Amino acid sequence: MPTDQQQQPPGTTAEMRPVPDHGEESYRGSGRLAGKAAVITGGDSGIGRAVAIAFAREGADVVISYLEEDEDAEETVHWVEDAGRKGVAIRGDLTDPEHCRNVIARAHDEVDRLDILVNNAAMQRVYQSLEEIPDEEWDRTLATNLSAMFHLCKAALPRMTSGASIINSSSVNSDTPSPGLLAYDVTKAGIANFSAALAQLLGPRGIRVNSVAPGPVWTPLIPSTMPAGKVASFGENTPLGRPGQPAELAPVYVLLASDEAGYISGARVAVTGGRPVL
Repeated sequence: MPTDQQQQPPGTTAEMRPVPDHGEESYRGSGRLAGKAAVITGGDSGIGRAVAIAFAREGADVVISYLEEDEDAEETVHWVEDAGRKGVAIRGDLTDPEHCRNVIARAHDEVDRLDILVNNAAMQRVYQSLEEIPDEEWDRTLATNLSAMFHLCKAALPRMTSGASIINSSSVNSDTPSPGLLAYDVTKAGIANFSAALAQLLGPRGIRVNSVAPGPVWTPLIPSTMPAGKVASFGENTPLGRPGQPAELAPVYVLLASDEAGYISGARVAVTGGRPVL
């Protein structure tokens, strides 16, 4: 279970206690993504790192984007390359639409194709009243979590062909919002609706779009954005009584990215430790 701890945002994996499990020692691939190439935003740590490791062990080359956490990004690339796949890390701020376009362009140049786009990068902050939320932070949260997804999808689509997959990280907060995470709640609901609508737009092109709705998951976002006392009890309010580990999310992303999921589009898959997503 998490201990009483805090970090400065955006947080780093090495400082967390306990250190999250990304599947480094447990995930076993079976070639389900052989020959594919993926872009994963927020791939330096947390769910993004776990998905990168799983994708690589399933046979995919992986490009990750990240904000500024160089050490975490290098660690993710290490695990991708350890699986025998090409790993590329691209540093920068996804609130800049031009950087979103550059991520996709560089990824395509590096791995020569784009089969899977995982929009996973996110930010959140806890506030106890609406008046406390700075205007610039509201704008940045929407730009990071929601607008970046739009710009990345728009840039990626001309490089994707039938059979490609877009997977967007929503949240249990999309329909059971936490009052202290107002801006984050709004973006996660938007991601769920964006994904459902885009799945309908892209169905005739053979491109699938789904979202994943995690519950409480132990990532650097938690100790770097929540009060220490809440960190210590994080995830205890789930039926399973604990937060999820990033490694426990990765298999869902693998499924949605794989050809086996050829008829799964427009879905929102809940991985919440038992908390319902309606």
